[in-house]
This record gives sequence, C-alpha cells and structure tokens, in this order.
Amino acid sequence: MFTKRAMGAIVGLAAAALVLSGCASDGGDSSGGGDDGGKPYVALVSKGFQHQFWQAVKSGAEQAAEEFDVDITFEGPDTEADVDQQIQMLQTALDKSPDAIGFAALDSQAAGPLLQQAKDSSIPVIAFDSGVDSDIPLTTAATDNTAAAAEAAKHMADAIGHEGKVALVVHDQTSVTGQERRDGFVNYMKDNEPNIEVVDIQYGGGDQAKSADLAKAIIAANPDLKGLYGSNEGSAIGVVQAVKELGIDPAKLVVVGFDSGKAQMDAIRDGQMLGAITQNPVGIGYETVKAAVEAIDGKDLPKTIDTGYYWYDKDNIDDEKIAAVLYE
Repeated sequence: MFTKRAMGAIVGLAAAALVLSGCASDGGDSSGGGDDGGKPYVALVSKGFQHQFWQAVKSGAEQAAEEFDVDITFEGPDTEADVDQQIQMLQTALDKSPDAIGFAALDSQAAGPLLQQAKDSSIPVIAFDSGVDSDIPLTTAATDNTAAAAEAAKHMADAIGHEGKVALVVHDQTSVTGQERRDGFVNYMKDNEPNIEVVDIQYGGGDQAKSADLAKAIIAANPDLKGLYGSNEGSAIGVVQAVKELGIDPAKLVVVGFDSGKAQMDAIRDGQMLGAITQNPVGIGYETVKAAVEAIDGKDLPKTIDTGYYWYDKDNIDDEKIAAVLYE
C-alpha cells in the first residue's frame, strides 16, 4: 500500500514530467531552424534519389553545409514521376520551419501554394536544377539547359551528316528542365538543320524501363530513324537499352544523352552512345546551400547561378577537366 505522502510524491513527479514534456514539444525540435541558438537549418527537396546525379548533388550540398556550418536535410521522391510525393515532402519540410528551403521542382506550377506559404513565413526559397513558374525563389542554381541541349543537338547533327530523322525521349514535360532540354534540342534543329526532321517526342518520366519501351516504339514507327536523344540519365540509358535489345548497329542509329552515371559512361566507351552533356551536379548542390546561407544572412542574390555544362564523348571522357564533373 502506498502511504498518503508517497502517493503525493508520485503525483507531483508525474505533473513535473508533464510540464517538462510540454516544454520539449514546444521548442525541442532541433530541425526547426536556428532560433534556439543552434546551426541554421536548410531543407533540400530534390527530384529524386534513383539516379547517381542526385547523389552527386547531395554530395555537393553536404560539402557546402560543412563549410558554412549549417545543418541540412536532402530528400526526394521515389521516382521523377512522383509529383504528389514531392509536394508532400515539401510540405513536411515547411512544417519543420527551416531557415531556408532548396527546391528542385518536378512540376513547375504544382508547388505554387507551398512556395507562397514559405514566402508568408519569411522562409527564403532557393530553386536548384529546375526553376519554377514563380518569382518566389530568390535564385536558381542550375545548368543552362537550353544551351546544353542545343549543344547535344549540334553533335548529333554532325554525326548523322546533317540530314535524316531524329526523335527524343524526354524525362517529363512539366519541369523546367524537361521543357528546356526538349526545346533547346528541337529549336536548334529547326533553326540550323533544315534537312533534319524531328519525328517524335515521348516522355518516360526519367524511368529507364519505360524510356526503353518508348524508344522501341519510336524505332518501330520510324525504321529509317538516324538519331535518338535521351534528356536525362534514365531516359538516355533506356534509349541505349532499346537499341541494344533490337540489335541495331550504333553507327546506323546515333544515341546522344544528357547527364552522367556509370551506365552512360560505359555506353560511350563501348561505342553504344556517341556522347552526352554532363552537368556539374556537385556544383549545383554546393551553390544551392551557399545561396541559402547568403539568403539567411540577408545578402542579395543573382537571378540565376549558372553551374556550367560540358559535352563529353570517347575522345575527352578521361580528360582531367571532364573527369572532374562526371559521376558514377
């Protein structure tokens, strides 16, 4: 049996525990910004994790986080077709009240209400890899995708003798990167190559298997096709896979890609792919976090931060300058 005095002590301890628990839930979440005297917190929401590209972006972000003494989180949806999942991740990130948000939009319009929420909460937004249909982001750290896609088109045109039919397998038509990598390629051909016809554009969500199926369908419908362009890592490898499975001589159907990754690098070395555009993914991650820190400090930022791109093929893939921006 408890004595009256012992029972009173137990009740008192329980009450004290409840008070302490309430205090911890009010301000004990260390991920909720730097107001508690901790490091500033930057939440990064990417387009995915399935490609080596995003792992390289994450690596660059982590380098900057260490250099500028901030905490970061880095996450993305299961695939680059999961717009709803990405939007939920952005909402979750905002719920943690970060000091800044880095966002690579899968859909340039879908995130609008949440970006407005960030603005209303005085949380600076830095766009990376892909811009959004909004003036809320203070800057965008990204490749000049239009110019890069035009460079890919130029090399394909040279390879096919400036005449014939070509087609595209693009990762999506809702993100700015998808639109720019499509339009940069198509418009280069339209403006500079009157004897090259773009016969088809399909969208595979950046999924390798789906992109392979789309490429096979394009080839079946256009047996005289001379070139296929894949606009990101998954798209390009899907195209290569299709050409391999159909037993087509790479000399008769030129494949050009975008991004890096071991599979594309191997395809270029093996002659299955002519070449590709590589971005600077480590630089994208680094510049995003750096810009976020500057935004937190109230510094002015440029409208865009051009992180650069390079064409690489079997002739320069091992050059020091190129190797530095490739990733496996």
